[in-house]
Amino acid sequence: MRSKILAIAAIAGAISAPIAAQAQSEITTGLVRGGPVIVSDEAGGIAIDQRPAFREYIIRERVPNYAIPDQVVVGGVLPETGVTYYDVPQTYAVTPYRYTVVNGRTVLVEPRSRRIVQVVE
Repeated sequence: MRSKILAIAAIAGAISAPIAAQAQSEITTGLVRGGPVIVSDEAGGIAIDQRPAFREYIIRERVPNYAIPDQVVVGGVLPETGVTYYDVPQTYAVTPYRYTVVNGRTVLVEPRSRRIVQVVE
């Protein structure tokens, strides 16, 4: 009897996990070398309502696009050389991260590790 209850609880947990994950719509998550990385807008990313203006700022400033062979995903690590990082203007966010454009995508990066913490889309 106890094993049946545990089995039912495991199935219920497996079914409800995607629903709980979907409810967290303000969180960007990814899995790349080193495990999961989660950055919420409150943790210093670019808020959803600021993203269009931030993208326009990137175009206006003519930020160079860097090409790398790897995919651009949250949790990915950018190369040590060949990429320039810029401070995010306070108009768009107060954040410890820097931004750059890689493979045509604007990303926020943790400066010390060069790990992508948000893809701004």
